[in-house]
Amino acid sequence: MPDSRSAPSRNPALAAAFVDYGLRYPEEAGTAALFRDLLDDPADPFVRERLAGHFTASAFVVSADGMRTLLTHHRKLGLWLQPGGHADGDPDLAGVALRETEEETGLRLVRVDPVIFDLDRHWIPEYRSVPAHWHYDVRYIVHAGADETFVVSEESHALAWVAIADVADGPAYDASLRRMAGKWVKSRDW
Repeated sequence: MPDSRSAPSRNPALAAAFVDYGLRYPEEAGTAALFRDLLDDPADPFVRERLAGHFTASAFVVSADGMRTLLTHHRKLGLWLQPGGHADGDPDLAGVALRETEEETGLRLVRVDPVIFDLDRHWIPEYRSVPAHWHYDVRYIVHAGADETFVVSEESHALAWVAIADVADGPAYDASLRRMAGKWVKSRDW
């Protein structure tokens, strides 16, 4: 059986971005390969109805000075997390991350870095009539502008700007959020 990673992709730009991610973070190459394989699954991986797993996109929102991140206290999960959501058929995952940031935080004049910053495959528990399933979350840096005024949406209990260094070292935060904060800290010339 041929390796799907050697076959042409239906979405060559995103396939190349997953390969690039695996090269930049060799310790996460296996995760990048899972995402690349999902990309070319015959069932559309960009729609939430694909309950074997589907793409989501989220944003590690950084303040203009690069020192803080905007977190949402997620209403359904009860955790402090980054903004994000379902692709809902949109294969432009960087655009999805930007849209979700604007919808969930009310921030305006934000910009997304189109390079994948982090990948995280995580299990979503059953909720109401939706069975448990995998989220393949593609994460991007979203840069806030000078106006950091946010608005709490109905998807959140609260929003807060938090020092990225505190998130990186904070055991109360989700492990994948700590990983992203650690990547950001390592990427900066402090």
